Amino acid sequence: MMSVVQRILPRGLYGRAALILVVPIMIIQLVFSTEFIQRFYEDVTSQMTQGVAIDLDFLLDEIEASPSLAEARARVVPLATALEIELTLPAGPEAPTGDKRQRIDLSGDTIIATLRERLPSLVAVDLTGTNRLVTLRFDSRFGPVQAELTRRRMSAANPHQLIVLMVFTSILMTVVAYFFLRRQLRPITKLAEAAEEFGKGRAVSYKPRGAQEVRAAGRAFLDMRARIERQIEQRTLMLSGVSHDLRTPLTRMRLALSLMPEDAEVEALQADVTQMERMVDEFLAFVRGDAMEGSEPTDAVALVREVVERAGPQVALVSVEGVPEPVEMRPQAIVRALENLVSNARRFGKRVEVRLTFQDRSLRIQVEDDGPGIPPERRDEALRPFTRLDSSRDPNRGAGVGLGLSIASDIALSHGGALRLSKSETLGGLRVDLVIAR
Repeated sequence: MMSVVQRILPRGLYGRAALILVVPIMIIQLVFSTEFIQRFYEDVTSQMTQGVAIDLDFLLDEIEASPSLAEARARVVPLATALEIELTLPAGPEAPTGDKRQRIDLSGDTIIATLRERLPSLVAVDLTGTNRLVTLRFDSRFGPVQAELTRRRMSAANPHQLIVLMVFTSILMTVVAYFFLRRQLRPITKLAEAAEEFGKGRAVSYKPRGAQEVRAAGRAFLDMRARIERQIEQRTLMLSGVSHDLRTPLTRMRLALSLMPEDAEVEALQADVTQMERMVDEFLAFVRGDAMEGSEPTDAVALVREVVERAGPQVALVSVEGVPEPVEMRPQAIVRALENLVSNARRFGKRVEVRLTFQDRSLRIQVEDDGPGIPPERRDEALRPFTRLDSSRDPNRGAGVGLGLSIASDIALSHGGALRLSKSETLGGLRVDLVIAR
């Protein structure tokens, strides 16, 4: 039951706020209709009808007290006219023979029940006359009697007018409240959009607005964003200095080794220096993550095709699905992530296929190979930094230190996406999906 209710209820903030606004109004209308229209309105109708019944009962008593039909007509008709009742004695053939009322008549049953209770000689009541005219038929010792009078004397104004006024007012107040509510919810939506864009690595303009609590949350978000950006900038500057300080002694070592006579020991030392340089570059790339690079609309197809062409003949761009459109991204970071994925695929497979899929809210770059793959139980482990698998499939084997997939995963997360590992259905090796939010 709860799952059905959860599927029916709106998921967005606007929808839920509108539901909170509309439901109380509907409940108030229902209570008001039940208590006022069915009780108060019926009571007023009953009281007014009782007054008319008293007048009619008086006229019927006068008819019964008259010695003849002519004297009854001469005596009662003027009295009925004074009471705004048109009396016909005896009644004509058009007099009603049974009770009649409109299908939708909120006070009709009350009028008929009250008249029958107070007037025992009542035969029929017709509430369907034109111009809200009520026709009654009575029995008397001179034959049937017909009485006609306006319904305004028996019931209050038509309740349909009250219902229409109530519904119109409720709709008007709901619209007015919705605009006020929208004005209060818009700052929350703007804050959510700014937080979502910042999660994708984009800093959009945002100014706190709205209620005091929303403004406080907005200012806290801006302070948090400023601190994060300041820390990233400081870290990048520090890493730039560290990179320079590390490369300088490595360069001197490489120069010194190049001046030494070549032998097996010197070649081994040169290989170690080269390995150290690659480790330093890979570690700095992982820590830096291209965080200071600005995002921009990028032709993803051209970017991927360029990486594939540089990778060699064993790598091919197989397909591009969806509508190719520029995607907001940090191009250098995506190039680094894609190069890591393609490099891993080439290292462990002979054939590599790359596919692009443009979806409504994301861009998917798929890299597949025909290598040994990674067991499902070790795929999460393969994404951890400084992890080198012991199996035949080491995603960072060679000159790496276990950061290739970690760098790609970190770049995907910084773009609001994810890096997913699975088995390739077409080539049988590893399939890596680099997902970027659009």
